[in-house]
Amino acid sequence: MNQPVRRGPVSRFFIGLWDVMNFTRRLIINLVFFGLLFLVAVLVIVALAKGSAGPRPLRDNTTLVIAPDAALVEQYSSDPASRALAKAFGGKGGEVQLRDLLRVLEAARDDKKINRVLVNFDKLQASGYASLREVAGALAGLRASGKQIVAFGENMSQGQYLLAAQANEVYLDPMGSVVIEGLGRYRQYYREGLQDKLGVDVHLFRVGEFKSAAEPFVLDAASPESKQADLYWMNDIWNRYLADVGKARNLSPSVLAAAIDNLPADVVAAGGDLARLAQQQKLVDGLKTAQELNQELIKRGVADEDDEDHLGFRHVNFDAYLAHLGARTSPLDERNQVAVVVAAGEISGGEQPAGKIGGISTSALLREARQDEKVKAVVLRVDSPGGEVFASEQIRREVVALQAAGKPVVVSMGDLAASGGYWISMNADRIYADASTISGSIGIFGLIPNFARALDKIGVHTDGVGTTRIAGAFNPTKPLDPELGSVIQAVINKGYADFTGRVAAARHKSVEQIDQVARGRVWSGQQALERGLVDQLGGLKDAIADAAARAKLGEPGKYRVRYLEKALSPFEQFLANAAGSPMGQALLGRSELAQVALLRAMPQTAQQLQFVQAALAREPGAKPVTELAYCFCGF
Repeated sequence: MNQPVRRGPVSRFFIGLWDVMNFTRRLIINLVFFGLLFLVAVLVIVALAKGSAGPRPLRDNTTLVIAPDAALVEQYSSDPASRALAKAFGGKGGEVQLRDLLRVLEAARDDKKINRVLVNFDKLQASGYASLREVAGALAGLRASGKQIVAFGENMSQGQYLLAAQANEVYLDPMGSVVIEGLGRYRQYYREGLQDKLGVDVHLFRVGEFKSAAEPFVLDAASPESKQADLYWMNDIWNRYLADVGKARNLSPSVLAAAIDNLPADVVAAGGDLARLAQQQKLVDGLKTAQELNQELIKRGVADEDDEDHLGFRHVNFDAYLAHLGARTSPLDERNQVAVVVAAGEISGGEQPAGKIGGISTSALLREARQDEKVKAVVLRVDSPGGEVFASEQIRREVVALQAAGKPVVVSMGDLAASGGYWISMNADRIYADASTISGSIGIFGLIPNFARALDKIGVHTDGVGTTRIAGAFNPTKPLDPELGSVIQAVINKGYADFTGRVAAARHKSVEQIDQVARGRVWSGQQALERGLVDQLGGLKDAIADAAARAKLGEPGKYRVRYLEKALSPFEQFLANAAGSPMGQALLGRSELAQVALLRAMPQTAQQLQFVQAALAREPGAKPVTELAYCFCGF
């Protein structure tokens, strides 16, 4: 029989002390919980008040200020909650969607309340020249409408300058610079480090001498084929850049090219004054500080001393103007639709978040478009370097299913639609690309690392038995059997045959004709057009108009354009609305401790290693050889 435990005074004291501490801990946790609950309730009220009040009305003689501190993207890569919290804490360096930037520029063109536009693209990060040229075209159209565009910068890269050059007037800070250097593509190569130093043997299986995506893991320098192909498409894009800037600034492309070649001598002659040199080269119209330009715009417009941005003149910023435009369409709109499905990012299997392409998740969006009776045509907006072959094929099959259901599919290629990005595009009724889109790279590869020698170096050895000669053959701690290598190469060969065969059927060409322009080679959009890989040069608006015409939807205005994306949960929608408001930001606070600096050194290396890590992370029971259609073909 158990006897009750008798505790002395000291023991009872410590037990009582522990009970008090435990009670205090629970009290603090509950207070924090209910405090957060109260904060959420307040934000709900803020969101409702914001929705009922609506955006602040525009006044006459307003200057639209566009100065995004963000990456230019096709689709947000973060969830609404993360974006809302970043805004609430005053976070910088987020994302701005290309569609939103174009929409603001197009709306300002016909808005009588907007008399001029001030742009500053110093902190805009763009992934490629196709999207930049689309924005530049919208700016040129705005200028042609009679609206004055004033550009200001402190330090502009060549991509940012392409946009600034479209302005009526371009001003540079007296201590600033415009850096135009040309295009280059340099990567790190790991063969010596992996194989000689660490003892990791990387086996590459591929088809196509130009398929250079995985070369860094098996070579110490770029192959001659890689250099040949890269220089060919880069020269095409670079010459177009010089022509675009020359047209906007009334300068000869040859003069611009000569100025870049003579840059060292010219900088010395200018005494190291990069701003004065930019003015001498007629890249800018004048040198002004931000304060001096603000004073000039006050004279041209209307003074406004109470504005939140402290610019001193009546203006509306990008976010406020976008909110003023409101939703693109109402859910109650009963017109027939052209659905736009964005396929941006790497292609992976399964469900993937926005900003990436999932074999299941992206296919589900296309299937939704097929099953929606209001959707009469689909535009697939592709901005992808590719990824897994099977996931790409899942998406391609949904494109074919849409067509079989009588719904035309038009592809609009963004900055990059290569390898797997081309796989999901090839069956479209028509393919549009910008002249500076990067496309092609029709090829397949597989990458098998082996760690047997690396383990030997630290005294770790692998041994055992199997019931067949190939049992455990894919174990990366065992040396790769040469016969197994031939099996893998056969699988890769079959994947390439599938790729080129499908392209040939979709493009109405022979397999031999496709092989001549395939073999992993990358092309610019213009070069792809000349080789029959795309049908027409143009942007997203052209693709939408084409899709509507194929579905016989009539003139613009008679149909609705709807971006088909994963629906937000009520909580995500709440955060997107509430934390973006000024009061919501004030409630959440602006703590510098909440801002985390992200190290971005060697971004290409990080991209390559992350991709390979993801590609090698197979689920139990998955196919042992993963075929990849991927292109590391950015700048």
